[in-house]
Amino acid sequence: MKCHLRSHQPSRQGTITILAAIMSIVLVGMVAFCVDLGYVLSAKEELQRSADSSALAACWEYGTQLGKGTSSTAAMTSARAVAAQLASANQVTHHALALDANTSNNANGDVVFGYISDFKNSQSVFQTNGANGYNAVKVRLRKNASINGQVPYFFAKIFGLSGQSLSSEAIAGLVLDIKGFQAPADGGTIGILPFALDQQTWNSLIANSGTDAYKWNPATKTVTAGSDGLVEVNLYPQGTGSPGNRGTVDIGSANNSTADLARQIVYGISAADLTALGKPLTLGTTGTMTLNGDTGISAGVKDELASIIGQPRVIPIFSTVTGNGNNATYTIVKWQGIRIVNVKLTGSMSQKNVTIQVAPAQVKGVVPATSTGSSKYVYSPVVLVR
Repeated sequence: MKCHLRSHQPSRQGTITILAAIMSIVLVGMVAFCVDLGYVLSAKEELQRSADSSALAACWEYGTQLGKGTSSTAAMTSARAVAAQLASANQVTHHALALDANTSNNANGDVVFGYISDFKNSQSVFQTNGANGYNAVKVRLRKNASINGQVPYFFAKIFGLSGQSLSSEAIAGLVLDIKGFQAPADGGTIGILPFALDQQTWNSLIANSGTDAYKWNPATKTVTAGSDGLVEVNLYPQGTGSPGNRGTVDIGSANNSTADLARQIVYGISAADLTALGKPLTLGTTGTMTLNGDTGISAGVKDELASIIGQPRVIPIFSTVTGNGNNATYTIVKWQGIRIVNVKLTGSMSQKNVTIQVAPAQVKGVVPATSTGSSKYVYSPVVLVR
């Protein structure tokens, strides 16, 4: 009698089911990790973007307010409000952000004003003692349990994790005291008008002594008749200017033509102009420099002057002038920001005018000064320092 032995293989169906269940848990965990990590990284980018824009806007508002003659305290208050406005407008994870205005300027606050000596040096210390005047703003934005809430997790909640705390900060700065200009690194031009104004008239202008007949509308970018709280003066004719010259200066070749003046009015001072000048366009160790006189403001450039009405420009301010016409020599002591609000260079002498008012002018190629008082209403572009 034969006995047939049958080999019985254990069933693996139960084992596979168990392994599949375990792997499903692992896969769900991996999906949770990937989705939630991606969301946190996206929120981090949004937070940094918002911090960058808030710092840039706050710094520009600070400089603009100072340019209008606002006190440093009031300028900082206005800038803090702008920082909060931008933080709220640039949502993170679909929520507007709040920040601590930090009116006491605590070094660990969300909005801090300070001073940076060298914007090009990433290791330059951000000082908050204000010994040299604030020229930078640091903005910190947070999402944590105490403000704005954590960045929420989705799948990771099944593991008992609710969210991630994040914090980003940015520092923006601008040069407030300028002793002169050099060719911009990008090869562009510098918005300087080749017309100098006497210091006495300028002092009256910034003291708000004069008529207020024109107003600049920043929304429409137009100048209209009316009052805006900023008085005007006439850049031409000048009783204190050199006869036959009226304040025009050579920033370039010694024999600048009317065509050169027209080009500089519309497009600014070029690198070639700075080379032709033959010396730095900066105030020296005595706080002065000299510029030669040019042919004088004439009807030949009226269209060019009219074409830039409302646009910010920089003009040199002179303390003294000697000589006449092309032989005039102007002693330059300051750089100031203005805008032209009216031009009329035809008709009788009493009707001719190039009317200006103060205006914040943002220009490239600035050379920082080591002391205050060398410029007003003139700033470098606002830059992210770090």
